[in-house]
Amino acid sequence: MVQALRLVNDQESPNGQHGNGQHGNGQRSLHSAPSPAPAKTFTSDLGEAVDLSFQLPSAEDDQISDYDFHQQIETAWQVCDRFDLQTDIWRGRILRAVRDREKRGGENQGMGFLNWLKDREISKSQAYVLIELAESADTLLDSGLLEPEDVNQFSKRAFVETAQASPEVQQLVTEAVQRGDRITRREVRQLSDEWTAVTSDLLPVEIKEKAANHTLPVRYLTPLVKEMEKLPESHQVFLKAEVAENPEVETVKQVTAEAKYLAKYLAAATQVQALNHESIDIETALEEALRIGCLNSTADLVSQASLLEQTAAKLYTTWKRLNSLAERVYLDSGASTPHLRSLLSCITPLSNNIIEVNLGEEGTSFSHPIRLQVLTEESN
Repeated sequence: MVQALRLVNDQESPNGQHGNGQHGNGQRSLHSAPSPAPAKTFTSDLGEAVDLSFQLPSAEDDQISDYDFHQQIETAWQVCDRFDLQTDIWRGRILRAVRDREKRGGENQGMGFLNWLKDREISKSQAYVLIELAESADTLLDSGLLEPEDVNQFSKRAFVETAQASPEVQQLVTEAVQRGDRITRREVRQLSDEWTAVTSDLLPVEIKEKAANHTLPVRYLTPLVKEMEKLPESHQVFLKAEVAENPEVETVKQVTAEAKYLAKYLAAATQVQALNHESIDIETALEEALRIGCLNSTADLVSQASLLEQTAAKLYTTWKRLNSLAERVYLDSGASTPHLRSLLSCITPLSNNIIEVNLGEEGTSFSHPIRLQVLTEESN
């Protein structure tokens, strides 16, 4: 007997809205099922019943209120959203089955899967995104956190975000689903923020108390924790004390910015060759910058130094490549290629040991030449 995916739709009411049937609006069962009852719109060759017909309200109908208009549109949108999510989960399972089957092949294993994707105009990256979604769904369902019908409570992005969240956040989302809440990505992120505010050791007690009684919005705390996690413990202690001293929104935002610049400073400092010197104490210099209030400028200074060193190295390798190509073209050309020789002549200011470039548009008052001299051990 052919196994089919089943989409069960409730009877549409005259105004185009769907009733609250046993399976919800537009539910596609997440389990294989025998051939379903005849569909209202069409039945595929595989015996799959599909119904996505809607009686949408007219945008030109002045007899319907804006509220009713948007309610009916939202109902239709949620049906499509659920349909997309359930369909993509099943597509991921199908792709996984094809991939695993092809892995059993011989020396050309995997090629059959790639050819299968090519025939259906699916990129490899798209395929693995769907496979990951299917595996996330199976994990949530097999763990008992969700029942198959609970998937209808999610928007597509919310489900993916839930699958990627920590087990604790997944449990909070499950509890919200069991209360009958509609889960969007905003709800998942809010629950994640609340969990961070309650559990992170990087946040002082004063902040946690304010987050618990809703006098400090939790959405400001997750960015702070993420930035502080990048820092050494000594700096975490300093910033934690700063927030505890004045547990207000503005302080949290300021300390988040400071943590970001600290991480930027420390990451850039390790890449600057000029700072690889015994007389330089990076940590002490950082503490002094914090003390006098110029952390922002110091972090940018170190970052620009790193960028300049990388640019200088790239400039040198590009200059060497330019000289090599110019020499090759010169040897291949001759009197019969005067225009090619003219091109080489124009490029000469860039291939000499002193590179000449005009800054600004030539002929304007802002234009002025700069000269960079390339000195290497070879030229000394």
